[in-house]
Amino acid sequence: MTDEDLADQFSVSIQTIRLDRLELAIPELRERIKGVAKKQLDDVKALSPEEVIGEIIDLQLDERAISILDVRIEHVFARTGIARGHHLFAQANSLAVAIINDELALTQKATIRFTRQVQAGERVIAKASVKGTEKERTTVEVKSYVDKELVFSGEFIMFRTNERETKRRETE
Repeated sequence: MTDEDLADQFSVSIQTIRLDRLELAIPELRERIKGVAKKQLDDVKALSPEEVIGEIIDLQLDERAISILDVRIEHVFARTGIARGHHLFAQANSLAVAIINDELALTQKATIRFTRQVQAGERVIAKASVKGTEKERTTVEVKSYVDKELVFSGEFIMFRTNERETKRRETE
């Protein structure tokens, strides 16, 4: 539960919840999620973790992945406060690369759709899932949400070297 949810549940201020949490050495929600996720994460193979746009909180190679991007002032247009589309695309695309269980993964094709504007201060949660693999191509679907509202969707066709298949054939 978030600090806000706890404050509502117990009819106290958010500050009271935060002070109690600090006194009891309970990390905030995001840190709790990161701690649990690190125990269950696979290692990113196709790029270094620093190259992923956003923060990966779940990764099961060749299955699914989730990342979080907090949209800050440097991500938005100064006049409108609307996030630049390339940041949302970069989060989704880097997650599509990270999900691939191979040393090399490149985007061959992307079909994307923006469904609503994202503002500074909003948190974008991108969820990727592998839809299929044929030879050296993997299809990855990525959907990005603010709260529970879809803001971006994309289908990424990823080229991979198919190292696992090559190694399997070598051992036969």
